[in-house]
Amino acid sequence: MFTPLVILAAALTLIPYFAAAFFPAITTQARSLPTPARLLLPALLCIPYALVACSAHIFQWRWIALYALLPVAIAALLHRARSSDPNQCGNWRDFFVLIILGLAVDLRWFQPAWPPRLIAFNKILLLDAGIYAFLCIRQLNGVGFNLRLRPRDFGVGWREFLFYAPIAITLGLALGFLHFHAILPSAPRALAAFAFTFFLVAVPEELFFRGWLQNLLERRIGRTPALILTAVFFGLAHFNKRAAHFNWRYVLLAAIAGIFYGRAWRHGRRVGASAITHATVDTVWGLWL
Repeated sequence: MFTPLVILAAALTLIPYFAAAFFPAITTQARSLPTPARLLLPALLCIPYALVACSAHIFQWRWIALYALLPVAIAALLHRARSSDPNQCGNWRDFFVLIILGLAVDLRWFQPAWPPRLIAFNKILLLDAGIYAFLCIRQLNGVGFNLRLRPRDFGVGWREFLFYAPIAITLGLALGFLHFHAILPSAPRALAAFAFTFFLVAVPEELFFRGWLQNLLERRIGRTPALILTAVFFGLAHFNKRAAHFNWRYVLLAAIAGIFYGRAWRHGRRVGASAITHATVDTVWGLWL
């Protein structure tokens, strides 16, 4: 499964994500390119698919076309959004892009393009497309996508976890959604679980829901309504998780969690802070509940 081509594809997929997260100034450098080059550059996101598909002998031209053209279309839409909305109040193009990205991931539209054990490529490639479009093309401010974590990020993140944990545990046990597991994982295992969850689950979701969606909604409807509405959307995004039908228990607990994740993000407008809350919740749940 992890052939040299797949490893190269993984590196090419993660480089844009980590470059923007740890070296935010790189997005400013991308803005200096001529407009045609800036709009066509994300077409390179088709390369990881081509490498993985060739390695697994499942290459299809329709998928390489999608992974080349969709990021370009997203960039073009947000280029137009920047021109028509210079004050960054948020317009229909911003929310249309978020709907497409969100549904593509949540409804698994493009997962048939990938081998079963490598479907995570799809999520990160779409994340790369969003990062490039919102940060380099749209130049959306107030996102807080900087993973050079500060002590305050941990303080805020774990504070919100401590606020949420009693609610989640009490309600989850009462609903039969949570069950305690009498295990004591080793420190390396717990740290590995947290790191994996932080980078591959929490940060992508927090960037989408808090850095982009809540950020844009605040400009339209205000801080508190944006916090609540984003939390509702976050809960609904979990409707099909770990169940064949609408998982209302998961939706409810995720929506409540979204309130605390949103509080963590808006405290300093830092994706890292809300991702710490998110990753801690998921790690504790995965190891003990």
